[in-house]
Amino acid sequence: MPGPKSEPVRWGILATGGIAASFTKDLLELEDAQVTAVGSRSPEGAKRFAERFGIPRSYGSWAELAADDELDVIYVATPHAAHRAAAGLCLEAGRAVLCEKAFTLNAREAEELVALARTHDRFLMEAMWTYCDPVVRRMTALVRDGAIGEVRAVHADFGLPGPIDPAHRLRDPAQGGGALLDLGVYPVSFAQLLLGEPSDVQARAELSPEGVDVNTGLLLGWDTGAVALLSCSLTADTPRSAAVTGTAGRIEFPRGFFHPDHFVLHRPGHDPEEFTAPDGLRAYQREAAEVMRCLRANERESPLVPLAGTLAVMRTLDTARSKTGVRYPGEG
Repeated sequence: MPGPKSEPVRWGILATGGIAASFTKDLLELEDAQVTAVGSRSPEGAKRFAERFGIPRSYGSWAELAADDELDVIYVATPHAAHRAAAGLCLEAGRAVLCEKAFTLNAREAEELVALARTHDRFLMEAMWTYCDPVVRRMTALVRDGAIGEVRAVHADFGLPGPIDPAHRLRDPAQGGGALLDLGVYPVSFAQLLLGEPSDVQARAELSPEGVDVNTGLLLGWDTGAVALLSCSLTADTPRSAAVTGTAGRIEFPRGFFHPDHFVLHRPGHDPEEFTAPDGLRAYQREAAEVMRCLRANERESPLVPLAGTLAVMRTLDTARSKTGVRYPGEG
C-alpha cells in the first residue's frame, strides 16, 4: 500500500481507448499520482499509449500488467463485457482496482468481483465520479438534513444524438452495448444515491436490430411512495438534467447533472438558492483522489462509492433489461 501523501500512488492503466486516455491525462496532473504502467491485449497499442503519455512501462497483456508488483492500483477501462475478466485478474494478482461503469454486465459478475476483492483483501471501487463530486455531495447533505422535506420524485435523463454506427461498440451485444449500461447507469445511480434500491422496476425500450436498447425509459418505485422517472437514449440528445422533488421544495441540476458545477434549491417563500462547491478538480481527478485517499487510509472500499450501492444499481439494471428483453451473449 502507498505511504504518506508525499509518496505518489503508482497507477496502472488497463486498456488504451478514449476513456483510458481521458483518465490518464487528468491523472497525470495530480501531484500525488504516478502513472507507472499500461497494459493492453496489443503490445503495439500499449507501447503507443505509453509513448503518448510518457508512461515508463507497457505490457502486451492484462496478465503482465496485473503481475507488476510496483503498482498500487489498476484502473480498468475496457468495455463493460470485459470488466469481470480484467478486474478479476487484477484482484487475483493482489492489485487494488478502480473499475469503470457500468461496473459489469450484470449483478452476478459484480457479486463475483466483490467476493474476489474480499477474498484477496483488496480495495475495489466503481468509477462513479458523480458520487465523488462535491456539488452532488452538498446536495445529498441538504436532502439528508430535510431541506426539501421527504423526497417524492427524482427525474433524470442522459441521451446522445444518433444515429450510432452499427459497427460501434454501443451497438454490439458482445461488448455490452446499449443505452442502459453506458448512459442509464448515471440516472439510476443518481436516483439510488438518494433513495436506495427500489422495490419496483418498470422499463420499456426500443431495441436495435442487434438486440441492444437504444431508447429506454424507466419507472422506479419505493415502498415510501417515492418514484423516479429516468431515461437514456442513443437516438436523441436529451437535456441531461436532473431534479429532486420533495414535500417542501425541489433541487434542480442543469445539463451535465452527472458532473455538475452547481444546482439550484427552490423552496416556497424563499428566493432560489444556487449552490456551488468548487474544489479545483475535474471529474476523473475526483474519483482518482478518492481512491488514493482510501489506499492511504488502508480502506478496502470507499464510503462515497460503497460496493453495496454498486451491487444495488447492477440489480436494478438487470431487472430493467429483463423487462426490455435485452440479453447479452453468455447470459443464458
